[in-house]
Amino acid sequence: MLVAQKPAWLNKKINLRDCNKMQQLLRGLKLHTVCEEAACPNISECFKKQTAAFMILGRNCTRNCGFCNIGHGEPSPVDNAEAKHVAEAVFHLGLRHVVITSVTRDDLKDGGARQFAETVLAVRKSCGNVIIEVLIPDLNADRASIGIVVDSAPDIINHNLETVSRLYPEVRPRADYRRSLNVLKIVKELSGSNIYTKSGIMAGLGEREGEVLDLFLDLRRVGCDFLSIGQYLAPSKSHYPVKEYINAELFGYYKQKAEEARFRFVASAAYVRSSYMAEEYISKERL
Repeated sequence: MLVAQKPAWLNKKINLRDCNKMQQLLRGLKLHTVCEEAACPNISECFKKQTAAFMILGRNCTRNCGFCNIGHGEPSPVDNAEAKHVAEAVFHLGLRHVVITSVTRDDLKDGGARQFAETVLAVRKSCGNVIIEVLIPDLNADRASIGIVVDSAPDIINHNLETVSRLYPEVRPRADYRRSLNVLKIVKELSGSNIYTKSGIMAGLGEREGEVLDLFLDLRRVGCDFLSIGQYLAPSKSHYPVKEYINAELFGYYKQKAEEARFRFVASAAYVRSSYMAEEYISKERL
């Protein structure tokens, strides 16, 4: 199996001291972040600025994607105080834009949709002017479950495709490319123009340029507004290997082609992540 050599310039340092204050707050409220669980390379930068992507519904995912560092196994019981704790953290941090995500919970009838909705409503009640973005799992593309999230009226609903259709059996064996597209389609059908939709992909998993451009068109056909494109970095040697390190020129090319496909905002660079600098997407849209 071909594994790419990591270039020297792709070596962002994590300063653990910059994480301490945020981690103390999170532990005090019994909260988790995707920043920590997914081993995000931007963690110290974001935690130093006191921003984070909150991860609800526990730390164990019921799926096991080859690229993902989040734990999998027996999921924890739903915490009825979690929504209140997220709202407390958002208020304490004075956030203007909050991202709320979760593990996949196939064990729950609604996939965790009600917990998302309760968290959105709690944050809205506590911090009325905050922009709320939810990054949801596919919820098995169940219209009723997606409707629960839509009815809570977040500003952005994000669902990541992660990679091109051909690679799903290898990279996301329990997910489905068309099902994920359908999630975004249903959000638009239920919300009209009242909620922005967003998706993200990782580059360097073995995708071909033409497949990436086709993915852009697939996302635009279901009305996706915002797009993030970043370099895949394997969390460990046991995870799906990096097949290619993408240079700045190709990231720029993808940004250009996505903008030509008429996404409202595109972030495309090596360290771009779905929740990284998330406030930029909607602030640019509102200019």
